[in-house]
Amino acid sequence: MAFTAQAFKARTKTRRIMYQHPKRTAGAFVGVSETEKMGALGKIYLCTYNVVQAFGWSVILYTLLSHYVTSSELTLWDKVWFPLFLFQTAAVVEVVHIMVGLVRSNVFITFVQVLSRVAVCGILLTIPSSLIVSSIAFPLTILAWSITEIIRYSYYFTNLVGYTPYFLTWLRYTTFIVLYPLGITGELLCYYMVFTYSQANPEVLTYALPNQWNFTFNYSYSLIMAMLVYIPGFPNLYSYMLSQRKKILGSDAKAKKKH
Repeated sequence: MAFTAQAFKARTKTRRIMYQHPKRTAGAFVGVSETEKMGALGKIYLCTYNVVQAFGWSVILYTLLSHYVTSSELTLWDKVWFPLFLFQTAAVVEVVHIMVGLVRSNVFITFVQVLSRVAVCGILLTIPSSLIVSSIAFPLTILAWSITEIIRYSYYFTNLVGYTPYFLTWLRYTTFIVLYPLGITGELLCYYMVFTYSQANPEVLTYALPNQWNFTFNYSYSLIMAMLVYIPGFPNLYSYMLSQRKKILGSDAKAKKKH
């Protein structure tokens, strides 16, 4: 068979088209199909993750509200500590999601938000549960957290499936105006509650010199430092959310959607 220069050019052009538009041809490359497969698996995973988290925080909110309308021998801490620690600690993987490219977001802001909440859960383990349930700090904190997370994870899920009702978008970028300061107040009250206990019980997680490790750590001072971080942290995160609200719900954004 004669193989002319014209036939060679035609075959080269066909291969170039296949490379640039693999979905338009029957002979798609294995690498492209594998990438699409991983993308589909990633979407399924994220949908499942968001549904589970939304359900978990719904259980926490229901447990909180029902605790105050029904009589029970169990304290609020007894009822809610396990799901709270489970679903809040699980949020650590959200930092990994961003790092591996599954989700587009600010990795530093996500890390700070997740770390601050996990830290609050951690310090509560260092004081008696009777002290936790005697304060408004704990129910205030989980009330703000649970409502925020139910809305947030529901919003993420609807984004993944391709349909997000406007009311959910509005809730996502509006309720934080109240819930964020409410949650910060609860978190700081938790820190202060633990701080007062550590002051009355200096042996709690405090290591003084001399010791065999030649190491010193003052738990009360670390709590103070953590509380001080909220001074620059809160305004920055709050202003970031306000800018996101303007970007998503602003008049310019609405005008673009209409067109």
